[in-house]
Amino acid sequence: QVQLVESGGGMVQPGGSLRLSCAASGNIFSIPAMAWYRQAPGTQRELVATITSGGGTNYPDSVRGRFTISRDNAKNTVYLQMNSLKPEDTAVYYCNAAVIKTTPWGRTRGDYWGQGTQVTVSS
Repeated sequence: QVQLVESGGGMVQPGGSLRLSCAASGNIFSIPAMAWYRQAPGTQRELVATITSGGGTNYPDSVRGRFTISRDNAKNTVYLQMNSLKPEDTAVYYCNAAVIKTTPWGRTRGDYWGQGTQVTVSS
């Protein structure tokens, strides 16, 4: 089994910063890609940032230049540094990982989600 555990959410004033972390554990062979998504009440879950095992990143226009995704492959951990936060960034943030697992029957690929962490930007 694979688990993703997130931390680092909270409340911050507009213009402030937060750093989210997500650690993956279990029978992991490799993690080709990791990502952060967010979902505000009444909206669909949206992609915030992606990063490959080689460090390639991608962001939507809404967060580019303010958010930075990074990862520590040795720790199977992904981070999201969020700067210049705006009230519209308020949402539950979810970590996602595409994982290649080692099983008794060989290697299999699965898609896993964290439990979510609340980020609130308000004055």
